[in-house]
Amino acid sequence: MRKPETIECLYLDFDGFFASVEQQARPSLRGKPVGVVPFTSTSYTCVIACSKEAKSHGVKNVMPILEAKQKCPEIILVPQSPDLYRRAHNAFLNEISAVIPIDAIKSIDELTCKLEHTDRNNPQDLAKKIKNRIRKNIGPYITCSIGFAANRLLAKMASKINKPDGVTIWHPADMPTPILTVDIEDVSGIGKNMQVRLQKAGIYTMLDLWKSQPKHLRNIWKNVVGERLWYAIHGYDIQAPTSGRNMFGHGRVLPPGSRKIEYARDCSRLLLVKAARRMRRENFYAGRLWLWLNMRHTQWSESVLLPIVCDDQACLKGLESLWEKACQRLPPGIEIIRLGITLLDLSPATSRQLDIFVNDDATRKKWERITLTIDQLNAKYGRTVVSLGPWNPPSGSYAGGKISYTRIPRAEDFW
Repeated sequence: MRKPETIECLYLDFDGFFASVEQQARPSLRGKPVGVVPFTSTSYTCVIACSKEAKSHGVKNVMPILEAKQKCPEIILVPQSPDLYRRAHNAFLNEISAVIPIDAIKSIDELTCKLEHTDRNNPQDLAKKIKNRIRKNIGPYITCSIGFAANRLLAKMASKINKPDGVTIWHPADMPTPILTVDIEDVSGIGKNMQVRLQKAGIYTMLDLWKSQPKHLRNIWKNVVGERLWYAIHGYDIQAPTSGRNMFGHGRVLPPGSRKIEYARDCSRLLLVKAARRMRRENFYAGRLWLWLNMRHTQWSESVLLPIVCDDQACLKGLESLWEKACQRLPPGIEIIRLGITLLDLSPATSRQLDIFVNDDATRKKWERITLTIDQLNAKYGRTVVSLGPWNPPSGSYAGGKISYTRIPRAEDFW
């Protein structure tokens, strides 16, 4: 296993991405505390993202609106604009790739690059070129913090140190001193549950983590991820295996006034069709559909097997069977706060295998042709002009195309 002797990786993290994009696009918001919310007309949701001005008052991402207003009474709440963020993301990729090739896009506001030999010698100059290009060609209200280190994990940790608009360089020769100042919960891959496991094993600080052994961490994680983490924080060039696609899904918080079963049912149809579109674009079939509903003090979920399908008619038929069960088990008049659908048990289109007792070729091919025609018409006109059944987007819009930290929405998600 190779251990780099110099910095080889750049990690770029935009500062308050969603809020700063809103400020750049809307001059009236510049220099003011801004909180991005899922939808307007309610105080019973949370601030998805906030600007640096709001953070200076103690507001944090995913903070309840009422708490955010207590900390910062002058905060300006703006509804999310996911398509704007998608277009901004693509614009940033164009600008950054003009300076250095992008190795991997980690989320809508984070990416990583491999450093060439010339860039390793002068990382400050490289960071300045990237920041200047963004400032000149997109705008000064969107800033980024950049970390340099021997591998991706260390570079990501370094990028968090001098926010906002900072540059942090962790040379291998300086380790482990810089990393020991990081809180253990700020290490990528260590969530609350894992932190509890580590504490039970006597690991409370970064120094404890650093002094541990790879097999010890593997035992705590109960898989090879813990061992990889040990080697990563010790500066080794760790390449995580590529993860395969295992599901397509969408979730949605329903606005007040749209929390009755009939509204939730319409919303779930729309979310399922959008998820099925994404599945078809990536050439998969699904063998199972899962519907979950969150109420104020309880939740309900159920799944149904599908005969390895990708067309809207078969997916919606499965959804209707799930709603029949839900209506039988949920009390009348109950409010559904949040819902979601997930297509699971995926098969590549090139390897679809049916049970020997299932012979659906004629019916399946007919509905697949109909669905393909619908997809082509919608693609031609850039919006949903044809759908199977009602197409009633919930209030607040952006169903299926909402803010996503890990998945970059496509233009089709907003049809």
